[in-house]
Amino acid sequence: MEDVKILAIVGMSGSGKSTVIDYLTERNIPKVYFGGIILGAMKEANIEITPSNERKFREEIREKEGKDFVVRRVVEEVRNLQKAGQKRIVLDGLYTWTEYKILKKEFPSEKTMVVAAVVLPKDLRHKRVADRPDRPFDARAISERDWSEIENLEKGGPIANADYYLDNSGTIKDLYENLAQLLKGIDFLPR
Repeated sequence: MEDVKILAIVGMSGSGKSTVIDYLTERNIPKVYFGGIILGAMKEANIEITPSNERKFREEIREKEGKDFVVRRVVEEVRNLQKAGQKRIVLDGLYTWTEYKILKKEFPSEKTMVVAAVVLPKDLRHKRVADRPDRPFDARAISERDWSEIENLEKGGPIANADYYLDNSGTIKDLYENLAQLLKGIDFLPR
């Protein structure tokens, strides 16, 4: 399993994580979606899936079941993909410092797991979030989400400790070029 490489994408809301993830999944790289675990647990609990319910549930389930609730299931999914012969896996939605530490413990080699943060200036990120066609937020809502993610989910730690940073302050073409350089540098694309 030495050949297996896991790329965890982190960043604040609206940073461009989904754009990066889509780029990778379009190249047939399987993803393990942290949010999917939350949504699945919400469905099991018969809770309506809305942004406010999701945020509340995400915080409450981690409080009730432990901060490692999601990452325990993520590790299990990654192991299953490895057993199925996957050589490259992308992690979508690493949020908390606890999740980061557990993943680094489970996959300690820098050759196995790499964390990349998608970053851009806050004012530009907020503008893009306000202007996006799906799930737009006004300035107050995105600021509240930022604070919630940093204070309640410890989201800053994984971003601060990322192995690489992808600058998304330019065009989408610029982001793809930055991503292509990273993928080449860490030998991530399937052979």
